[in-house]
Amino acid sequence: MLLKTAKLLVIRKNNMDYKELITLALSTFKANVLRTLLTMLGIIIGIASVIIIMSMGQGATASIVDRISTLGANTINVFPGARRRGPGSISETVTSLIPKDVEAIKELENVEAVSGVVSTRTAVSYQGNNMSSSINGVEADYQQIQSLEVDLGSFFDKSQVKGMSKVAVIGVDIMLELFEEGEEPLGKAIRVDGKSFRVVGVLEQNDASGMSNPNEAIYIPLDTIMKTVIGQNYLGSISVLATDPELVDQLVEDVDSLLMDRHEILDEDLKDFTIMNFQEMISTISNVTGILTTLLSAIAAISLLVGGIGIMNIMLVTVTERTKEIGLLKSIGAKNNHILTQFLLEAVVLTVAGGLIGVTIGAGVSFIIAKVVDIPFILKLSSIAIAVGVSSLVGVVFGYYPARNAAKLNPIDALRYE
Repeated sequence: MLLKTAKLLVIRKNNMDYKELITLALSTFKANVLRTLLTMLGIIIGIASVIIIMSMGQGATASIVDRISTLGANTINVFPGARRRGPGSISETVTSLIPKDVEAIKELENVEAVSGVVSTRTAVSYQGNNMSSSINGVEADYQQIQSLEVDLGSFFDKSQVKGMSKVAVIGVDIMLELFEEGEEPLGKAIRVDGKSFRVVGVLEQNDASGMSNPNEAIYIPLDTIMKTVIGQNYLGSISVLATDPELVDQLVEDVDSLLMDRHEILDEDLKDFTIMNFQEMISTISNVTGILTTLLSAIAAISLLVGGIGIMNIMLVTVTERTKEIGLLKSIGAKNNHILTQFLLEAVVLTVAGGLIGVTIGAGVSFIIAKVVDIPFILKLSSIAIAVGVSSLVGVVFGYYPARNAAKLNPIDALRYE
């Protein structure tokens, strides 16, 4: 092997054959497989961690955006309190929206449906079966706004909302939890926060999940929950459905102007409400998940630094072990830049190989996690390119010092080295 390397470096000293140099580097690694694998371990773990985090972040973002999309591009939401302007800022007023604001919004042009919303979480029971559930006080229009499909019975109507009827529409998971298999839920009285509500409808199975999962929610008339369950006169939010997606921006301006007039607000910076539309929600969530993904990736990438130091250490040991080889190469014509190139290329091959193994492991683990938590599996080519590029950079940065030391060895001293 020493002769082959020597001939290669001397014969091609002006036009080095990198393909053969890579082959020689791989042969060197095969001579000590265990040490090679242990050396690459830090790179493998670092790259795999970054790939997993980036894939999970992109998949989670896509899943959330897809679920928001089901609300419809023509939906806007009004929340109490000013828009947050920093991580430490909290709205001073969180009780600024009232039912009369809903009635005023209904009179605007381009409004298809409006509903005030109040949400809480409380105990629910039926004949000894107990659970905790999300309780949403809404108006009849909420069904249209959220595209809620009813499987059994019907959604409550406007007269039941105005009449403060104690009726409830439950999600399918609530039905399965409270009622025995095959039992008819319609007309049965369930207890919400100790008060009796008659079930008038059961929603169809919904693909959504998380805090706003209709399968795990109970819907009761808005006036009923505000006056008899939680006893408050302000709203948690207002959902508005525009007549056309192209009119959403105009509707946002109209709602903004209306509420500023109603709340007697003259300065935009003093608004006590926040309006968010479909695109703003997606943008906000994408930005937040993007920042978190980047932060976590940066933390995971610390292991690349550790791996790089490990490679530098092993390469320094390798230079010491191959001192006589270096002396032989120099004695038959190899120049410093040839020695530097050989050792630097070995470091790069080591890190790139570790990077590719890390990408493979990271992709496999990401795929399994995505299937388990039911989010899209996304692995962009740019992520792979970044991973391989970073591993190559680590090889260059941490391999240069040992390679330079090898290149600077005196050939006579190297041949005499014991």
